[in-house]
Amino acid sequence: LTHHLKPESRRLNTVDDQRLSQELLLCKLDDLEEQQCMEMLVEGRQLFAVRADNSIHAYWNICPHMGIPLNWVPNRYLDYDKAFIQCSSHGAQFQVATGECISGPCTGDSLKTVTLRHENDHYYICANQSLPATPVNLRALALADLEDRE
Repeated sequence: LTHHLKPESRRLNTVDDQRLSQELLLCKLDDLEEQQCMEMLVEGRQLFAVRADNSIHAYWNICPHMGIPLNWVPNRYLDYDKAFIQCSSHGAQFQVATGECISGPCTGDSLKTVTLRHENDHYYICANQSLPATPVNLRALALADLEDRE
């Protein structure tokens, strides 16, 4: 490919001047079964939530290794045993409760946590938190490379 990712674009960075403008309802605890995931688009960025141990954990849908979305299939973020969040591109595994990568090319890095507020079994996405950079679109890069070859 002629469009190579720069090393600094491989890391998940926040965009300093872009913050979530308002608090949003994510879900009620009962909306998800244990080890079930959901996703949501917020101000042009995708996040996902997982119910584990009777609590909701939420992360921005960007792998810290390459800056690409973690999943290929909607609402599918967990490994086969539903014990870890897994990147569908590189197989990296992350702790559900902390987002820390425990195996794969980004071991030691973490998913970017979405800050939540919990009230009466409702989970809200807190306002004024930093938004992540938009993920790398590998499909668009590949298509651009094909056009360059013509």
